[in-house]
Amino acid sequence: MKKICPSWLKNCKCWEVFAKNSKFWKIFAMSFAGVLILGGIAFTVFEFTAVERISPITKEKAGEMAIKYINENLLQSGDAKLKSIEKDRGVYHIKFTSGENEYDSYVALDGNFIFPYGFELNAKEAEKEPVVTNANIEKRDNPEIHLYTMSYCPYGNQAEEVMAPVVKLLGSKVKIEPHYVIYSNYNGGGPTNCLDKENKYCSMHGIDELNQDIRELCIYKYQPEKYWDYVIAVNTKCSLADIKTCWSGVAKDNGINVAKITDCQKNEAISLLENEVALNEKYNVSGSPMLVINGSEFSGNRTPEGYKAGICSGFNSQPEECNTKLDDSAGTASGGCN
Repeated sequence: MKKICPSWLKNCKCWEVFAKNSKFWKIFAMSFAGVLILGGIAFTVFEFTAVERISPITKEKAGEMAIKYINENLLQSGDAKLKSIEKDRGVYHIKFTSGENEYDSYVALDGNFIFPYGFELNAKEAEKEPVVTNANIEKRDNPEIHLYTMSYCPYGNQAEEVMAPVVKLLGSKVKIEPHYVIYSNYNGGGPTNCLDKENKYCSMHGIDELNQDIRELCIYKYQPEKYWDYVIAVNTKCSLADIKTCWSGVAKDNGINVAKITDCQKNEAISLLENEVALNEKYNVSGSPMLVINGSEFSGNRTPEGYKAGICSGFNSQPEECNTKLDDSAGTASGGCN
């Protein structure tokens, strides 16, 4: 099995291969397309070498090869260190550290494959992570809805376009808040991706994306009724390459006070980003797009009707508008920037 895009992995702008809380290997596994199906278990698999081995190698050799491969091919930081390796039910079970975090991985006994994520077939039902569906989303009188995106993640832009008709339909019956995915020390930090010298406020696609995130937060704060029309227009008319100058023309066309937004960006950026970081941490946000309904991540269809159904399921008493079926022909938000 060949590796997927090995030449550009460390610089991939839409797939972050770096540890972030407990979701590291989930993000990591999503970054590649190879799937091995064996006995009902799915693993993402990478081949160490094209040389076929028939006999098992020693656990010391397997550990050495795994850490070398992870550092050279999979981790941007390159700081993985082996903690332990033991034979476990037909594979070598590796524990390694990256920074202050510890992770598990598995290596085939002959050293040909690394399995970054495993599933326990006989896990007790209570130990399995619950799947959030419309049926088990918490219900409230006034649902809390957050849509997390990056202003220049193409999948986040799709999600905004999918959400726009939902916002229009539900109107004042529910507040659908836009929020943004903020990383710390992204890609090693620095002015290319981060706003501050401490590298606490960074964006995946660079500083121009982060500045646009801030402007959009300002628009939602001061002219929320203009936000969704503006975002759909700016996604269409401006690219990441020209957003620094293009954004203001689109803002004027949509009746937005450019001077007010410019002042907000200059004087309120840090406070706005602090709030985003706190929300990212609270809801374990790791990528764009992510829809959070009453504190739970929505996992249904990313279509206008899918989003509407998920949001409506969060009401104790659904408004009449929830009975209206939305047209899904406009598209589906698929994929993600992680």
